[in-house]
Amino acid sequence: MKKWILVLFAMLPSLAMAAGANVPLDKANNDLTDQASLQNGAKLFMNYCFGCHSAQYQRYERVARDIGIPVELMKESLIFDPSAKVGDLMENAIPDQSAAKWFGGPAPDLTLVARVRGTDWLYTYLRSFYEDPARPFGVNNVVFPSVGMPHVLEELQGIPTAVFETQIVDGNEKQVVVATETNGSGELNSEEYDQAVRDLVNFLEYSGDPVKLERHSLGWWVMGFLVILTIVVVLLKKEYWRDVH
Repeated sequence: MKKWILVLFAMLPSLAMAAGANVPLDKANNDLTDQASLQNGAKLFMNYCFGCHSAQYQRYERVARDIGIPVELMKESLIFDPSAKVGDLMENAIPDQSAAKWFGGPAPDLTLVARVRGTDWLYTYLRSFYEDPARPFGVNNVVFPSVGMPHVLEELQGIPTAVFETQIVDGNEKQVVVATETNGSGELNSEEYDQAVRDLVNFLEYSGDPVKLERHSLGWWVMGFLVILTIVVVLLKKEYWRDVH
């Protein structure tokens, strides 16, 4: 018992970091049945995320098959490493030492990030960057203060500015960032950017649980079988006990 208590106490700092800032989260409302959204999310992931982050528990071919991308198109447009094969795991080429030097630590693998963080957290996080000259990459994040990651979707959204509000923190007045405002400098307008982020989060949710739809579909069949089996068992019981009485 003492060993388990020590393990839990050791985990508390990491759990606190995983929780992030206490910010209301927007609903992602993504749809795993929307293949067009998943395909666009895969394109965004490969073009904007894969340079640093890998998805090492997925294979290119499996992704292409699951979300309806022809394998040849996947090879031509979404596999950037000439030496990679379509059956390979989705690992990027950035060395951990370089990532640690540039970002303060190795970039985490994103295969399971939607299961760890949640889709609402990801959706809100990717829409909460704002300009902050004091940070190494010139941006900060409302959901993840002092984030060590650059705003990789900056060319799509532009760099939003922070909206501050005076709040009482530990008995003192403090300027707190409560929202961000876009300035229209990106390639997409606000609605288009929100949809792009939703598509990316949709792909990340699929990546974390590729068989989710299949499992849910199978679950309905299992429940139907159990209902029919229950009816048969009840009728059999009645027939059996009729002779006993």
